[in-house]
Amino acid sequence: MTQQSYTDEFLKETLGRVRVIAVVGASANWNRPSFFVMKYLQAKGFRIVPVNPKEAGTTILDEKVYASLEEVPVPIDMVDIFRNSAEAGPLTDAAIKLGAKLVWMQIGVRNPEAAQRAEAAGLTVVMNRCPKIEYSRLYGELSWGGFNSGVISSKRRKA
Repeated sequence: MTQQSYTDEFLKETLGRVRVIAVVGASANWNRPSFFVMKYLQAKGFRIVPVNPKEAGTTILDEKVYASLEEVPVPIDMVDIFRNSAEAGPLTDAAIKLGAKLVWMQIGVRNPEAAQRAEAAGLTVVMNRCPKIEYSRLYGELSWGGFNSGVISSKRRKA
C-alpha cells in the first residue's frame, strides 16, 4: 500500500498488530514532536525504543536510547521514522533486515522506493502520517480537543 490514502480499518488493524515501536530520531527534548509521540504511545501501552546516535546510552521516558536500529536488543514490530525522506530509505532497509512488521514514516516523510522494497519483503508501510494522531483519531480522543475526527457521530450510518 504505497499510496498515501489509508482506510480507517487498515490503520486500526495495523496499529493493533504493534507492541514494540523503535522511534528513529527520538528526542529527549519534551517539546519536540518525537518526544510527544513517544510519551503518548507509551501511555497507551506500547513499548517505545528510542533510537538517536546523539542520545545513545542515555534514557528517554525511562527507556535506554540506542545509536542505531541494529543495536536494539529486542524484536521490533514497528519502526517510526522521524527523519527526512532520503534517510527513510536506509532506515527502511534496516527495518527489513531486522524483521520488523511495519515501517511508519512520519508526516512529511515519503519514500516510495523504500516503501516498495519493504512491501516486497512483506512489511506494511505507512507514509506521511503520525501514529499518535491516527491512534487518537481512530479511538475518539481527537474529539476531546474539539476536532471532528469523522469517526464518532450522533448520526446513524447509512447501510
